[in-house]
Amino acid sequence: MEKKCSSKEHKEIEAIFYCQICKIYMCNKCENIHKKLCYNHSPYNLKDNIKDIFTGICKEENHSDNLEYFCKNHNALCCAACISKIKGKGNGQHSDCDICFIEDISNTKKNKLIDNIKLLENLSNSLNQSIIELKKNIRKK
Repeated sequence: MEKKCSSKEHKEIEAIFYCQICKIYMCNKCENIHKKLCYNHSPYNLKDNIKDIFTGICKEENHSDNLEYFCKNHNALCCAACISKIKGKGNGQHSDCDICFIEDISNTKKNKLIDNIKLLENLSNSLNQSIIELKKNIRKK
């Protein structure tokens, strides 16, 4: 099923990327802005095979736990094994990081996303206005 861009202005354009952190689909234009604003995010290219992105299960090797925690240092979802102080079997990648429950950070992330969407909409409106002005100037010449 083809996903559409989450932007109001591009809602008819096919999404090419998905940001798991922001929970938004993006066309190429939106992804270019997103990577400038959210440089520490790593959107998934929807053309790649991403069937397992939405499972909620940790993707780390030898981890089978649900994603229940958020690492503030790496801006990443984690399972219990990821934050374990026990370093055996590849565990503990985030054992020294600032960790919280996903529920504790969700409102902060939602508010940041709302702010970013507003910023993107303002940038888009500004770009559209600039395009209109440029077209007017070209016609005058």
